[in-house]
Amino acid sequence: MKHIPNFITSLNLACGFFAIIFASQGDSITASWLILAAMVFDFLDGFSARLLKAYSEIGRELDSLADVVSFGVAPGIIIYQQLEGSLTSFGLPAWNNNVLNTLIVIIPAIMPVCAALRLAIFNLDKSQATVFKGLPTPANALAVISVVIASHYASSPFMDSFLGSPVGLAIFTIGLSLLMVSRITLLSLKFTNLKFKGNEGRFMMIVLIALAFVIFGISAAPLIIPVYILSSLLSRFF
Repeated sequence: MKHIPNFITSLNLACGFFAIIFASQGDSITASWLILAAMVFDFLDGFSARLLKAYSEIGRELDSLADVVSFGVAPGIIIYQQLEGSLTSFGLPAWNNNVLNTLIVIIPAIMPVCAALRLAIFNLDKSQATVFKGLPTPANALAVISVVIASHYASSPFMDSFLGSPVGLAIFTIGLSLLMVSRITLLSLKFTNLKFKGNEGRFMMIVLIALAFVIFGISAAPLIIPVYILSSLLSRFF
């Protein structure tokens, strides 16, 4: 029984590995769903560890290693593919090739590096039991795949134009990466109870995200992380 959480964490890692394979082949949508599956396993390993009281140092380290792959490297490769495609579609002159090829590699690489730094800091910072300091790596991955999923299923012209914009993608990538290693205080999504008092920000987030999906459908997916950050900031006033 004590090995069940580590097995679930391994499924997270496996999903991240498969996501990398599909993303490297240009299939960003399948990679995105695999990253989403990795998020489910990431939730379940912690849940099962608490349920079975099967905590271990190995499990803690394995969880971080899996998260680097699934929520750092895999979304970074999705960004790489999108960035490469957006630059190619612009038909830029040949003399720019060396500079562009370098940027195409360097910009997405910032994401897994910052994800690894964020996880290392998290493992050593005992103050992050009830709040997060910096954007959690699963939230980083969700921000990336939500754009891909919204563009694919909602046929949103705005999302399509965003994914086709090299500047927009670069700013998006660098912004998410810096948020992961920032010290901004964000809500932990763990409920210790279901009372409104003390959970105002969490309930606000749930209501706003639900309303967004009711109004906009799958196009609302990219709003999840901005709403999460906004709810976290507003919760300070309650």
